[in-house]
Amino acid sequence: MTKNNKIKTPWPTKDAMAQIYKNNLWGGNKIEFYSGLGSHHPETVDEYIRVVSGFLKDLEIPPVVCDLGCGDFNIGKGLVKYTLRYTAVDIVPELIEHNKKQFQADHLEFHVLDIATDDLPKGDCAILRQVLQHLSNEEIKRVVEKLYDFKYVILTEHLPEGNFEPNKDIISGQGIRLKKQSGVDLLSSPFNLKIKEKIHLLSVPAPEFKGVLVTTLYKVK
Repeated sequence: MTKNNKIKTPWPTKDAMAQIYKNNLWGGNKIEFYSGLGSHHPETVDEYIRVVSGFLKDLEIPPVVCDLGCGDFNIGKGLVKYTLRYTAVDIVPELIEHNKKQFQADHLEFHVLDIATDDLPKGDCAILRQVLQHLSNEEIKRVVEKLYDFKYVILTEHLPEGNFEPNKDIISGQGIRLKKQSGVDLLSSPFNLKIKEKIHLLSVPAPEFKGVLVTTLYKVK
């Protein structure tokens, strides 16, 4: 993978994410590499896998999926069998090494990547589940530029309930926009993702937190 110019941030995203896993800041009762309740609560996870796997199965040809920010892979493991190839990436090397030991399949790969600064794997469908909400607007803009290489993007974001002002900026790795009564909307400024079609797949209450987890399918090309 080649590198683009690195984004300078007060607290680099890689370091912030590594500290979150090292110190179990997303809970998990000291479980090693725990990606938070949003990736483990049955009412959230089961319905997400049902809806997303249904989309993947309905495609004429099994897709090549790129899971951008795969976390502990508790969700991705339920989608692998519906794909031709599944490439899962995350920014924390120790997390990726852990996943390689825990999950194996002939068409499953794990890689260490910074999705804002590194080239992304080739694929038909990109999955971004509660990833962009942790990034600054500058980093998200870098990611958006690369999403045009995919036919489909499945995006899940933790959003406030009701109306809100989208895309208030944050420092990467320091909470999410919900604390500012905001959330990520890729179709709004400053991202302005151009798409062919938008399909709402799922909305569920965020487990033990305010707001709602909204999953949207974008057909990009």
